[in-house]
Amino acid sequence: MKKISIITMLAISVVAGSCRKDSSFLDVPPKQVLPTDLAFSDPALVLSILGDLYDRQRDFSSLDGYPSREYPQSPNGDREPGWRTFADFSEAFPSENGSSFLVQRTGWGYGEWAIWDYGYIRDLNLFIQRATAATKLTEGDKARFIAEARFLRANYYFEMVKRMGGVPLITDPLAYDYSGNVTPLQRPRAKESEVYDFIISEAEAIKSILPADVNQKSRATKAAALAMEARAALYAGSIAKYGATTPQVSLPGNEVGIPSTLSNGYYTKALAAAQEIINGSAGSYQLYKVLPDLSDNFAAIFLDKSSVNQEAIFVEDFKANGGKVHGFTTNDQPFSISDEGLDAGRLNPSLNLVEAFEKLDNTYAPIATKDAGGNPVYYTNQLDAFAGRDARLAGTVLLPNGLFKGKRTEVFAGYQLGDGTVISSGDATITQDVPGLGKNIQVVGKDGPVNGLEFRTQTGFYIRKYLDPTVGSGRRGRGSDVNFIRYRYAEVLLNAAEAAFELGQTGTALGYINQVRSRAGLTTPLAALTFDRIVHERRVELAFEGHTLYDMKRWRLATRVWDGAQMSVADLVSNIGSATKHNTQPFGLWPYKYFNPGNPNSGKWIFKEVKPSAVTGANRFQIGNYYSQIGDDILSANPKIVKQPNQ
Repeated sequence: MKKISIITMLAISVVAGSCRKDSSFLDVPPKQVLPTDLAFSDPALVLSILGDLYDRQRDFSSLDGYPSREYPQSPNGDREPGWRTFADFSEAFPSENGSSFLVQRTGWGYGEWAIWDYGYIRDLNLFIQRATAATKLTEGDKARFIAEARFLRANYYFEMVKRMGGVPLITDPLAYDYSGNVTPLQRPRAKESEVYDFIISEAEAIKSILPADVNQKSRATKAAALAMEARAALYAGSIAKYGATTPQVSLPGNEVGIPSTLSNGYYTKALAAAQEIINGSAGSYQLYKVLPDLSDNFAAIFLDKSSVNQEAIFVEDFKANGGKVHGFTTNDQPFSISDEGLDAGRLNPSLNLVEAFEKLDNTYAPIATKDAGGNPVYYTNQLDAFAGRDARLAGTVLLPNGLFKGKRTEVFAGYQLGDGTVISSGDATITQDVPGLGKNIQVVGKDGPVNGLEFRTQTGFYIRKYLDPTVGSGRRGRGSDVNFIRYRYAEVLLNAAEAAFELGQTGTALGYINQVRSRAGLTTPLAALTFDRIVHERRVELAFEGHTLYDMKRWRLATRVWDGAQMSVADLVSNIGSATKHNTQPFGLWPYKYFNPGNPNSGKWIFKEVKPSAVTGANRFQIGNYYSQIGDDILSANPKIVKQPNQ
């Protein structure tokens, strides 16, 4: 819910109150409308306007339920809520029948992920113009407000360029003179490199104006500007380097495509910006190391909003009972532990992702379901199947028998008898007779998995990252106020590691990546670094944070990873850790209770790899998907805009 009305050409929304710290400025209700000169005479009033501009900056990965700018309408006409933006790319399965199109389609349309909001750019330009002209603000207030607006503008250009390539670079509020001639308002697309150069130069220009305050999270800081610069420069460097492998993904004017000769320059800038944060010049940021259990500690990064959390750099903040909450926990909590006992469990991480979390000896291996002789592997406790792995697994994914709100999830797909017979049902309330055990036995878990049973897991897993254990956070009337972290210190380390690796500084790169891995319990440092390791580390550390699509695009791996081929179990469990492993269909891992009286394994658990029945499509990323389509309405309104390649 927006609390501040939108800036317009003629009037500005104004609120009563004093200047507030950090996120509280997002929660001030509008009281009246005043002229621009009066609105820009008081820092509290200017802050309220700026609050709306912050509130309007949402990108692909958001926890909130606002209409996503990433996806077109689903077949039933609904807009996509925040959770559904994660239930794609075979990293998860959508356990909601209205969202099954995500695993039934055979690819993405050219228009997906597109954004082109020059109304927002104009409002930012207007704000900068009016704040610059203000005469009643202190120079310190004015400088900070302008720097914040420049940060938001640069960050939004980053969101556009990583989807669209080069876009028109407009830094002044264009005004129509009503002459009938719109030519002065028509601007061509800049080169893709020019947009990245703008983002980097803006970050450099404003970084020392913004506060170096580790406790400031939802307003721009020096670290936020540097984190944006490091990420943007890394993207530009990898597009320049790996774009050489897809020469057809380019335009003659370089509106799409960056010359490979520029790659090292961008990597150098990415490393320098990241190292400013690492070396402490932007504040004392550090990896979150608070809780003794490493999985709980990793999950807590996304829950802890206190000053103890010095990993979060820039967040989208939410406030319970303050008009700004989201329904992520309501939508995705385990069914049996849900606050209202209604719908839940929509986002089910895939076995594909689960098996990417390596073992503590730095090796990759699938979850063991059969021994060398092809016989089932028996587990006393379901969680034993996942023991000895990267702690980020149980911090990201709620595993079978996992703990949430003090209760264990109940996940099992049926009973398997000694003769191989499986006894199951379509719901935990539908009982069956189990020979030797009794009549009217519950034969599936309250939390699934059951093929086609929505709101229960259909992969055997629930999401844990962002899931809010606060009482009432899963109720639709209340919602959750867990932050969504846009930039955090671990990503800065990984960005620095990748940039250093690409520049041939392997020792430096290993130092950064091993810090992140050590926090996850991988205490044997990597002695060598490969591109595959870079890709893997980002996948597991940053899962469900909105990086997957854009990493695959910038490395030009998307057409190889999502190649449209159907997957078998053999495909699933092979080549784990390879950057080019194809990943087109989400699989699940279903636990079964083994019942065979007299057998020493009776009462234990076995697991089976399963492709949920709804999964009929296979993700196919076309060469034309590397850059999202520019709409015909935009092309027809401005003949200076050139269309995307391969579309």
